[in-house]
Amino acid sequence: MNKQELIGQVAETSGLGKGDASKAVEAVFDAIQTALKKGDEVRLVGFGTFSVSKRKASTGRNPRTREPMTIKASNQPKFKAGKGLKDAVN
Repeated sequence: MNKQELIGQVAETSGLGKGDASKAVEAVFDAIQTALKKGDEVRLVGFGTFSVSKRKASTGRNPRTREPMTIKASNQPKFKAGKGLKDAVN
């Protein structure tokens, strides 16, 4: 399912028009993104938890030249599925 299909499904399920459903989906994505940028967690009980994981700087190798290179520290978004979502899938 891509984003447009998700918007269509939300519109159909909620009875909203596609324009309103699109705004709702975008608002949810923006709210999650904003919270993660601030370093907060987003917990949706029964669905899952979005969080940020900090990765330390490390040393890797360039696959072409085999020379060592430094990989910068970064923040990575993570998602951990909740019990309700796990049960629904299994």
